[in-house]
Amino acid sequence: MHSIAVRAETILDTIQKNAPPENLRLLPYSGYTTPDKIIIRGRALEADTSRASNDTPSIVNDLAAMAALFMTKEVRGEKISIGNTTAISDEEGYYRLELPRKSPLPGWTKAVVKADRTGDIVHHPVLITSETAEYGVISDIDDTIMQTRAWSTRKNLWTSVTGSVGSRYIYPDATTLLKMMAGSMSGRKNPVFYVSSSPWNLHGFLDAVFMANGVVRGPKFLRDFGIDPTKMITEEPSLHKAEAIDTVLAANPDLPFYLIGDSGQHDPAIYRDAVLRHPGRIRGVFIRTPGPGMDEDDRLPLKEIEALGVKIFAGATFEPLLDNKF
Repeated sequence: MHSIAVRAETILDTIQKNAPPENLRLLPYSGYTTPDKIIIRGRALEADTSRASNDTPSIVNDLAAMAALFMTKEVRGEKISIGNTTAISDEEGYYRLELPRKSPLPGWTKAVVKADRTGDIVHHPVLITSETAEYGVISDIDDTIMQTRAWSTRKNLWTSVTGSVGSRYIYPDATTLLKMMAGSMSGRKNPVFYVSSSPWNLHGFLDAVFMANGVVRGPKFLRDFGIDPTKMITEEPSLHKAEAIDTVLAANPDLPFYLIGDSGQHDPAIYRDAVLRHPGRIRGVFIRTPGPGMDEDDRLPLKEIEALGVKIFAGATFEPLLDNKF
């Protein structure tokens, strides 16, 4: 099956190569910084999937809006530029630009990115990490911030395909906790990053859900659902999360981090391995226990994390953490 899918996509790519897209769109993803670089990310598509539908809520409208996010035609080989820096979109349409970090003011800014063939200009958001940040936060999304019932395949699928921006449930305790930790209530500017098993196709949808519910804004590291010779449909969720955590920590070498997740997809084991890979970098691990709660595969990693001297918390709600100072 994998071999057939790869061959089919190769044939389609060959056909499409000679036919430039009729309606090229650059879909911006949130960028971030390292001590010496500004990382700008996005995707070249033939359809604009940056906005989810906000039509009158109904199962039919929600299904149609969600399907539209995945019915995309990626544009490979497109030249993208900002100033004298250029990048070429890959076989899945992704591109990445790296600029020298000179001394921009901390907080959110916008990078002006151009599609060279069409001349279209798109502003890409970038979070400039503050040099005065005390720590960073890496948080999961599904069942940590937004209820998706990922512990049940049937319930998760139904929630995913029928939910609209207005109907998605955001845990209020998670919103408050992230605001506290980011420093929204105290003037501090601690960066928040999101690592999720959700596909990149949902980036714009998740941005809209977060904005509608006042969730702290932050760069997202989502999963690729493409097909290539090394993988079928998607990379393995735990490997994706581990690599994303490593990327964020490498981009912020002077900051300790808190990891926030849930037991529905066995984040405790992923976070334990991160603590072991990065000794001294993780201050705390906070786990929501949705649905059936934790099993031994979750309890044991948390005990191992605690034994390493890292603060842990596990509970059905994050409310007990809201009185803490971090």
